[in-house]
Amino acid sequence: MPGMPVTIGCALLLSPGMAGAPDMGVIIAVTQVTATAGGMPLAVQGSSCQFIHSVTGVPYVLPIGAPLAKGITIDNLPVIRMGDFCPTGPGIVQVIGPPAAPYLNDMSG
Repeated sequence: MPGMPVTIGCALLLSPGMAGAPDMGVIIAVTQVTATAGGMPLAVQGSSCQFIHSVTGVPYVLPIGAPLAKGITIDNLPVIRMGDFCPTGPGIVQVIGPPAAPYLNDMSG
């Protein structure tokens, strides 16, 4: 079940990745500046993620899709939370963590 919102530096897993095997990645840019936690902007749909191709090691960037579980929104964009599954590019992104701030927990969805 989704919970704490995430920000820049959060680890992600894209499965299947570009070559079939899962690709690891991180959030590198957040598209909104309206809401922050601990001074960091909360990630929303459309935030940029850098993944590493599991076979070649070549980095590539994808915008994160909308989470399957609906929770809070910022500027009409769903907030990305730990535990979310987000259809993105060739597969589904699983949000691993760490959270932006451990004192925020969105258990809706």
